[in-house]
Amino acid sequence: MVWAGIIINGRTRLHVVANGTMTGQQYIDEVLLPHVRLFRSAVNDKFVFMDDNATCHRTLAVQDCLDSDGIRRLVWPARSPDLNPIENVWDALGRQVAGRNYPPTNKNTLIRALTEEWDKLPQQLLDNVVQSMVRRVECCITLHGGHIPY
Repeated sequence: MVWAGIIINGRTRLHVVANGTMTGQQYIDEVLLPHVRLFRSAVNDKFVFMDDNATCHRTLAVQDCLDSDGIRRLVWPARSPDLNPIENVWDALGRQVAGRNYPPTNKNTLIRALTEEWDKLPQQLLDNVVQSMVRRVECCITLHGGHIPY
């Protein structure tokens, strides 16, 4: 399991979750405090955080952590990857890793490949998927919540 944050003109470092699963407290300790808090302070007060509605993201402790730092969360429907720009980024990252001359053969080489390819993803790609949010939401509304065609 990996986590990363994107924004216009920026990104966090790729974070690899050691044991492959995450609890709410791990999410606070490994993602919110070291990454999201700093990311928010680098942006401005208009910062709105979007996650993927995973169960560990919805614990009371996580909401308390976000509230205590004044981080507003974007409210959006669960299980709606069409609306989440990071899903397009994960797809691009996966294609880059799969297309390497020497594909990963174990966990360590996979982590190395993911990290290297994450750092090489063009910022313009990240900016484009963030900027596509308005279009995605408008399309979803037009389709009354239906699947967004790609």
